[in-house]
Amino acid sequence: MNAAVKAFLITIGTLSIGLGVIGIVVPLLPTTPLILLGAVCYVKSSETLYQKLIKNKWLGAYIKDFREKKGISRKNKILSLILMWLSIGGTVLFMDVSFLLGSILIIIAVTVSAYILSFDTL
Repeated sequence: MNAAVKAFLITIGTLSIGLGVIGIVVPLLPTTPLILLGAVCYVKSSETLYQKLIKNKWLGAYIKDFREKKGISRKNKILSLILMWLSIGGTVLFMDVSFLLGSILIIIAVTVSAYILSFDTL
């Protein structure tokens, strides 16, 4: 893997994990999917960062639950879906967005919902 791609993946992984951590306390950001995205980026770019992440006492459980049990807890699934739909729904309904942008946001929400629901519930 070339250095630019590796740096890009590390950057995206770090931003994703940062947003996931913020999502623990800010209800508009889904924690689990962001932490998992960060883990995937780290797996592909830096074994050291991935090991630090899965050994982290707060964030490691998200990844271990998903990796070992191939699922997401019911609480995290419900919370992720509710918060995603509230944030996207609120944006579409209360912000001045074009029909095209609103349609794209709804398509994204439906797609992400289907993806989250496709995982087993722990």
